[in-house]
Amino acid sequence: MTTQEITQQEELEHAFSIRKSVFVEEQGVPLQDEFDEFDNLDGRCRHILAYHEGQPVGTGRIRAVQGIGKLERICILEPYRKFGIGKRIIQTLEEIARGQGLQQVKLHGQTQAEGFYKKLGYETSSEMFMEDGIPHYLMTKKLAAAAR
Repeated sequence: MTTQEITQQEELEHAFSIRKSVFVEEQGVPLQDEFDEFDNLDGRCRHILAYHEGQPVGTGRIRAVQGIGKLERICILEPYRKFGIGKRIIQTLEEIARGQGLQQVKLHGQTQAEGFYKKLGYETSSEMFMEDGIPHYLMTKKLAAAAR
């Protein structure tokens, strides 16, 4: 399993396909709500792909929002869950945040994934709220300084 930052449009299309499969087809998020102005390679948002045996199977993105890294659109194709890919995606996004000098990250975690994020050091920072018809929590984490 590997992760890498997306630099080519073809890689971004793989990420879009994974997101469509997980969020739109599996979870029922409306297609028009899944994709936004940050879904490009203009530098405002950094996207990654996770690979299992050379196949793209997971994705996520990060953007800086008021000095905090916001992790978004984290998902893995159903047959590849439970291989540690989600943990690796989060670690990669956190590495990007550290590289940008960010000291804190946040995400909107689906309530069913709260335990997963807590194991990775995230704290639940809000009451439950609905996003695209799915219950979520705001979760935050302070990042340790990058190793030198």
